Amino acid sequence: MNMFCYQCEQTAKGEGCEKIGVCGKQPDVAALQDLLVHALQGLGIVAHEGRKVGVKRADADAFVCEALFSTLTNVDFDPERFKPLIEQAVKYREEVRSEVKAAGGAAEFDAPETNFEPAPSLDGMIRQGEEHGLLNDKETDTDKRSLKHTLLFGLKGISAYADHARILGQTDDSIYAFLHESMAALARTDLSLEDWLSLVLRCGEANLKTMEILDKANTGAYGDPVPTEVPLGPKKGKAILISGHDLKDLEDLLKQTEGKGINIYTHGEMLPTHGYPKLKAYPHFYGHYGTAWQNQHKEFSAFPGAILMTTNCLMRPQEKYRDNLFTTGLVGWPEIKHVKNGDFGPVVEKALEMPGFTEDVQDKTVMVGFGHNAVMSVADKVIDLVKSKKIRHFFLVAGCDGAKPGRNYYTEFVEKVPKDCVVMTLACGKFRFFDKDLGDIEGLPRLLDIGQCNDSYSAIQIAVALSKAFGVGVNELPLSMILSWYEQKAVAILLTLLYLGIQDIRLGPSLPAFTSPNVLQVLVDKFNIKPITTPDEDLKAILG
Repeated sequence: MNMFCYQCEQTAKGEGCEKIGVCGKQPDVAALQDLLVHALQGLGIVAHEGRKVGVKRADADAFVCEALFSTLTNVDFDPERFKPLIEQAVKYREEVRSEVKAAGGAAEFDAPETNFEPAPSLDGMIRQGEEHGLLNDKETDTDKRSLKHTLLFGLKGISAYADHARILGQTDDSIYAFLHESMAALARTDLSLEDWLSLVLRCGEANLKTMEILDKANTGAYGDPVPTEVPLGPKKGKAILISGHDLKDLEDLLKQTEGKGINIYTHGEMLPTHGYPKLKAYPHFYGHYGTAWQNQHKEFSAFPGAILMTTNCLMRPQEKYRDNLFTTGLVGWPEIKHVKNGDFGPVVEKALEMPGFTEDVQDKTVMVGFGHNAVMSVADKVIDLVKSKKIRHFFLVAGCDGAKPGRNYYTEFVEKVPKDCVVMTLACGKFRFFDKDLGDIEGLPRLLDIGQCNDSYSAIQIAVALSKAFGVGVNELPLSMILSWYEQKAVAILLTLLYLGIQDIRLGPSLPAFTSPNVLQVLVDKFNIKPITTPDEDLKAILG
């Protein structure tokens, strides 16, 4: 059984995974994910038509985000969990179709996606999925297909961010409308190259709105992040490690472990959560353990407590820690214990059974909490430092980390940034340099951790605020973006930057396999996007 997937940066040979995913995804899961996307296209066609006659379904809107999020890299590897998702997509399609028909809208379509019926068995669905993979796309034009798949992967990123926001009570109907419209468009073959490019840039616009409501959701629930010192060494006592991105899961875990003698540690992209006032108020929310997602095999194996995996970034669990690993939400791996509905009792019980840390370990600390509110609270000082030439340049060195060779570029780049420059960072790419002491410029840290990839809106807001303060466009600021990408949320963020007209982005460690040469040339001509070279060459090109 073969597969084809090239949605992440680590795809085999830089071309596509054909036998098994580099991420650990098996061909059966790949086929089921492709079939789920096919089913969501049918739902999208009907839901998009429904909106023309006032038919909207909040439950179907939320479902689309959850379902697409499940197909993101390193989220759900359990084939059994895709069968109900596919069936539910068809169920929603038919329910919405009935409502559309009752409202006087079009309810019958030529598109086969709208009449698709899933096989009754999982094996049958897998066989169906093999017929709807990326290589079976009805669009045969290479450049159109490239843009079409770019759109699909961007939609997956939007869905992840929108799901996070919805969990904390923030939604925006325009985002759901765009998701349905775009899923419907993916089933078409009559769109021009210009149509696809327009949809791709609109995807960036929709993601900007999504990140805006996610920022509102996070700060509304937990306060604006504040600069916070986070210990990297463990504390004696029982322990739970939480990884992923989900703030609500962290809050629930903190509540359910109060008074139980368990210290809570973050891993990976959960590090920035230490800066939220309402989360850091819990005295047993102690420190950070480990680095980025791709190091979890080594780091999880050495952790002496329970481990909770939220959202994405799960890797194939090692035998040494399978018994103390739990997944929750949309994350899944066959035979790994899954905790539903925010009830982390089993996680707590396992932590109490395990030895925990036997002694305090003194180690470095790192600073987090430099979101847009924190940075702009000292905007006057920043502006003065720029005007007095004490700050020459800002670098946003941000994005995903990964195991593929070439990512040491980002460590070396930050190490070589001149001392009169400031480095802003976000997402897990920062773990290449997050614990380095870059010093400060008159009290302003030279390394500013803005947060998770989910906090990319903060970086945009900082750039916009600075551009207004200096009375110039963002592209005229002494600011350069040095980005690393890995999965589909990074694709959505990149599309947002392109929608905003950001020029001269340097992207690495390699360019997306789904970008055709002609599409890449369009991006070069229109946005001057370029691949990273070497730190010395890129710094010289930027700073002169």
